[in-house]
Amino acid sequence: MKILILGATGFIGSVVAARLGADGHMVTGLARNPGRAHIKYPSTSWIKADLATMTDPSDWLALLSDHQVVVNCAGALQDGLSDDLSATQERAMLALYAAAAQSGTELIVQISARTDGVGKEQPFLTTKRNADEALAASGLNHVILRPALVLGRNAHGGTALLRALAAMPCILPLIHAQSPIETVSVDDVAATVSEAVTGQFPSGADIDLAGGDVLTLGELVTLHRNWLGLAPARIVPIPVVLAKPVTWVADIAGRFGWRSPLRSTAMAVMSEGVLSRHHMQHRPSQRLATAAEILNASPSGIQDLWSARLYLLKPLMIAGLALFWMLSGIMPLLAPITASRHFLPFMSPGMATTLTIATCLLDIALGTLVLVRPFARAALYGMLVVTLAYLTGGTLLEPSLWLDPLGPLVKVLPSILLTVATLATLAILEER
Repeated sequence: MKILILGATGFIGSVVAARLGADGHMVTGLARNPGRAHIKYPSTSWIKADLATMTDPSDWLALLSDHQVVVNCAGALQDGLSDDLSATQERAMLALYAAAAQSGTELIVQISARTDGVGKEQPFLTTKRNADEALAASGLNHVILRPALVLGRNAHGGTALLRALAAMPCILPLIHAQSPIETVSVDDVAATVSEAVTGQFPSGADIDLAGGDVLTLGELVTLHRNWLGLAPARIVPIPVVLAKPVTWVADIAGRFGWRSPLRSTAMAVMSEGVLSRHHMQHRPSQRLATAAEILNASPSGIQDLWSARLYLLKPLMIAGLALFWMLSGIMPLLAPITASRHFLPFMSPGMATTLTIATCLLDIALGTLVLVRPFARAALYGMLVVTLAYLTGGTLLEPSLWLDPLGPLVKVLPSILLTVATLATLAILEER
């Protein structure tokens, strides 16, 4: 079959695409950057598209005319600079269903979530629920899958946070440590999608996917710590009230394009836990793996430990670089004439002041832009270039500046150290 996968570059979608391709289907994925997607997943065909802009049935008709099945693995946790939940998870889906009715699409497989419970009014679950209800009422042949917390060999979002928490030194500080969690293997999700595509579920089947064992969050983090090969550590419950500042910062970071799993939506869902329904009419044919079986099937390597330890350091590195560069620009602006005196042997006072102000504004701009996810990479490269320019220019024009304890080259010394942090941040900037 010709199958179109939405969200095919994601944690779940990439595994689903690989499974369906291995089953012999012709798989096409939508991607914002199809060139890069093709390099990483060459066996999948790619089409450039952004779901947030595909909110009219006409946006889908050409795509659907060449595919028999659509598998929707797309989703976002919360609105932010890079995500519009209403457009991506609801309006685009309603347009898809309308176009599918016109084009004669044979099947839509929707990977959703449990949309009731404490967090049901969160936009993430509201848009999911609205799309599910519209699909159920559309008359289209469809299957809805609702996986519990998805674990796999790779990690993204919440699963990456689990590993990061598990790798904390000495203690395990946890919010909602006693919340019950059910899990499911990403491979089992892909296998169930494969079953749905081959017609093993009736139209309208609504299936929860969970491995059967229920662990507390603390037990699940401890299981991951054992998987990483680290010595046991004591769990320290963190009161919800103390976690609110972290959630607040994470929500703000989301507005700048950073998709933190510590945002308010995740905290609202986690307050109740992640549990499946147990009165389903339809179930997958295979037994679903437990959390321990999922982890034991893929022993960890040193790269997993490094990734887990760097995960929570990454935002600190970015914040530290931003603070350093903004302060290095703001401080000279408090006394620009004094700060510009080192340029006086080479230029007029007016030009020296102008150059000082310009370099200060450049520093502030770099410190600000690194906080904005779409511009972070360019800002990090800019920091490297500007640091080398300051160092080279100051050394060539006035080597004696190195002897001035208050001179402009003094800030280059900590900047050299921060250059290492810049390179490290560049190395771990990607989110998937």
